[in-house]
Amino acid sequence: MALAQTSFFSDVLGLSCTMNVILPQQTKRQIGLEGKAAAGRFPVLYLLHGLSDDHSIWLRRTSIERYAAEYGLAVVMPAVARSCYTDMKVGHRYWTFVSEELPEIAGALFPLSDRREDTFAAGLSMGGYGAFKLGLSCPDRFAAVASLSGGLDIRSRFERGQVMPLAETESIFGKKEEAVGGPNDLFALADKLAGLPAEQQPLLYQCCGTEDFLYDENIAFRDHARSLGLPLTYEEGPGEHEWGYWDAQIRRALEWLPLRKL
Repeated sequence: MALAQTSFFSDVLGLSCTMNVILPQQTKRQIGLEGKAAAGRFPVLYLLHGLSDDHSIWLRRTSIERYAAEYGLAVVMPAVARSCYTDMKVGHRYWTFVSEELPEIAGALFPLSDRREDTFAAGLSMGGYGAFKLGLSCPDRFAAVASLSGGLDIRSRFERGQVMPLAETESIFGKKEEAVGGPNDLFALADKLAGLPAEQQPLLYQCCGTEDFLYDENIAFRDHARSLGLPLTYEEGPGEHEWGYWDAQIRRALEWLPLRKL
């Protein structure tokens, strides 16, 4: 695998940005990791970070490079600050950036496939919310998306105050009455997705540790998705909101993706 640490300019955000990109590389003499790469443009996973992290965190806390190597999978890891992957009420248009501009820039710089069947997203916590938002909002572009311990219910952001202060929540989503039921509400997006034919719905993978403080809202989203008949795979087990759990689960998520090992 090759690692590209990339700085680039975003017209949408009006500022310089960073992303880490893992790329399959065919090698013969690499010790400890077999270099595999299929011909043509690579399938791609957009791997999203959590609230307190940045584009470097997946490489620092997990073995994502080693896991992705088995599949010849490119992994794009952008930085989006504390934006909740949203066009913020007061702030930058990070949703437009990650859903529209980032794939265009990454695809222009690297040999990434733009076919739906080769395009996936995953993330943890805030990034789990972002990954599901990509799949539910852009089902024509994502074949499968995965949420690890996702913050999936924006209603809880207004009620609990334990993830971020209410003032910060409102600077991102606006007031609760305008946020709930809108384009940032995964429950409302799931309702819309259910109206599409089954073959047009992306596959959903959701997991959460039973000791995680976000467990209740994960159960709420799981039950809602199941009531709609969405193609959801749900797994739970012992675990808190921590990297040991996510390192194990991102490997499980890669195994679940509709990819083949090379």
